[in-house]
Amino acid sequence: MQRCVHTNGVITYTFDSLAGRPVRAHVSTRHGGISPAPWSSLNFSIRRGDTPERVRANRLRLAAALGLHADHFVHCQQVHGTGVAKVDDSDAGAWFAGSDGLITDATALPLVLVFADCVPVLLYDAEHHALGICHAGWRGTVNGAAAATLWAMQAAYDTDPAQVTACLGPSIGPESYEVGDEVVSLALAHLQHADQLFYYPNGPEQRPYFDLWAANRQQLVAAGVLPDHIEISGIDTARNTADFFSHRAEQGRCGLFSMVAWLAPSSLSQEG
Repeated sequence: MQRCVHTNGVITYTFDSLAGRPVRAHVSTRHGGISPAPWSSLNFSIRRGDTPERVRANRLRLAAALGLHADHFVHCQQVHGTGVAKVDDSDAGAWFAGSDGLITDATALPLVLVFADCVPVLLYDAEHHALGICHAGWRGTVNGAAAATLWAMQAAYDTDPAQVTACLGPSIGPESYEVGDEVVSLALAHLQHADQLFYYPNGPEQRPYFDLWAANRQQLVAAGVLPDHIEISGIDTARNTADFFSHRAEQGRCGLFSMVAWLAPSSLSQEG
């Protein structure tokens, strides 16, 4: 990923595999906002105690940094599920309840999700110039949020998974994500080769660590995305709290960062 420092102090990251393509995506950091500790500073959640006024100001600052209108952002009221909403220009500014994924083929419509350890997943179909994003925590990953978003794109836009570029953004890494029996049992029940996704660095009698990156990659490959079309950022939010919020590392006392993605006109290239 590439780090972008904007004139108003906002700092974002972009995906290497989208460079030069008519799709733009920025993952925000915690820098450039106005929220005080423990949400310092570019927080996008009011559910963790920050005020609506500050979160609105942060949204405006991010929009200004990216040359967008905050009132056009399309959001989900995320529930750690697999619901996917198909959106178009008429949905600018809307919030979709019960969804953790958004898909569109409308240009210049910014799709927005928020995170603090869960995996930001982006899917770009260059053939049909269509875009999908989803929020995949452990529940979303185990239940197939990434595949559900891809299937929604197939149904809506005739997307061929083999033509899709997939990007997994900053999220908790396999060396940081210790999990309990519930996660293990559900993963074993729902994911192929789930035993390969758990590590026991402290011995087989201790709690395992879950590789969300590998789980989502495996899921997308099983759905038809080519392995060399998948970019994994490799940024572990739990080990990079200077730049990103981490629910696990900060014991819930933190904000949420966001991923904003939109389609440029297909004749244009991404400018970073």
